[in-house]
Amino acid sequence: MSDVKPIRTEADYEAALAEVERLWGAKAGTAKGDRLDVLATLIDVYESQHFPMDPPDPIEAIKFRMEQQNLSRKDLEGIVGSRTRIAEVLNRRRGLSINMIRRLHDKLGISTDILIRPSRIKQAHPRRAA
Repeated sequence: MSDVKPIRTEADYEAALAEVERLWGAKAGTAKGDRLDVLATLIDVYESQHFPMDPPDPIEAIKFRMEQQNLSRKDLEGIVGSRTRIAEVLNRRRGLSINMIRRLHDKLGISTDILIRPSRIKQAHPRRAA
C-alpha cells in the first residue's frame, strides 16, 4: 500500500475521497479492498476532527425513532406517561425524567447519552402589560 499517508489538508481529503470513489466495491481481503479500508479510516478521522457533529437533541431523537418505527403519540403512553405528559415532553414544555429516559432507552433503543442531554425547553411567553 504505497503512498497512503495521513490526511492533513483539504486537498489531501479531496484526493482521498476521489480514491475511495474509485475503489468503491473492491473485494475485502484484496490489495484494493485493504486500501479502501485504510482510506475510509483516515477519512473518518479527518472528518471527526474537522466536521464534528453535535449529538441530536433528545426530543428530535424521540421523534425520529417514532417515525422510524411508525409509532404514534399513543404508542408512547406506556413509556412516557399520559397523553398530556407526552404532549408536554414533545412540545418541549417538560423535560425528561430519569424514569422516562430509562424506559425510552429500554423500549425504543435510544441511547441514554442522547436522552440525558438538555433539550431546548420552550420558555413561556411573558404576559404583556395591558
